[in-house]
Amino acid sequence: MKASGFKYLIGQGVENIWKNRMMAFASFCVLLVSLLLVGMSVLFYMNLTSMIGGVEDKNEVIIYMDEGTSDQELADFQSELAQIPNISEISFYSKEQAFEDLKNSMSDYEVLFDSLGDDNPLIDSYRIRVEDISQISATITQVEGLDHIDSIRAPMDFVNVLTEVRKIVTVVFGVIIAALVVISVVIVSNATKASVFARREEIQIMKYVGATNSFIRIPFFVEGMITGLLAGGVALAITWFGYDSLVGLLTGQVEFLSVIGMGSIIPFRALAWKVALAYLLSGTLFGAFGSMISMRKHLNV
Repeated sequence: MKASGFKYLIGQGVENIWKNRMMAFASFCVLLVSLLLVGMSVLFYMNLTSMIGGVEDKNEVIIYMDEGTSDQELADFQSELAQIPNISEISFYSKEQAFEDLKNSMSDYEVLFDSLGDDNPLIDSYRIRVEDISQISATITQVEGLDHIDSIRAPMDFVNVLTEVRKIVTVVFGVIIAALVVISVVIVSNATKASVFARREEIQIMKYVGATNSFIRIPFFVEGMITGLLAGGVALAITWFGYDSLVGLLTGQVEFLSVIGMGSIIPFRALAWKVALAYLLSGTLFGAFGSMISMRKHLNV
């Protein structure tokens, strides 16, 4: 096909959008709603898992050291801790600091602390955080193999609950998103079939006068591609505005954010190019190939 002929067919595809604007608008709306349903669900799932991860990061394992452990032994112990792969953060909490913090938190019992004099009943400890909370049991087992440990306190019940919640969320949202994708494909397919069916006589006339299948398909392909591209662009704008508005609303909820942590909410700018690519590419492919597939039987004249 010559370049001029190809240019003509593309122009016909653009012109057809205006000529059949009601059906094009219907296809646009269906594509828009389908993209928003799937896109919003994926973003909600990503933020929910991020929030769970933010809560997981608040976990802390406390390692109480044997009384009388020397400074050198403490330094050696910390070096050994640093070699355990799953440990992401290590902080030393001296018994002197622990005693000062205890006195500050129980200022009404100053007489009791004065009676102790220079005696400090507390012991040195280390506080660690793990990278993968699901591997915390194995990590604690490795820590228990080290010397000079009096006891270890780990939030195992908390960890087990979070691990189960993460599994449930992954399964539930996996099913929901998969179902939404299937529903969207079916809805878009039916919408494009209705659009093509409304113009079946036009297709058949073109076939009778000798037009090739490619000559007939290309304008529909262009029409569907532009409609899908526009739907993807509008879906991106709506998602961006809605997402930022929701994040702005949550910013004022101090108590809520103190639980999940503001850092757990993924800023849209960090996802913008991925969301834009997904919306524009999905909309274009759904629109273009949906039109071509739906017109297949009308070409068999």
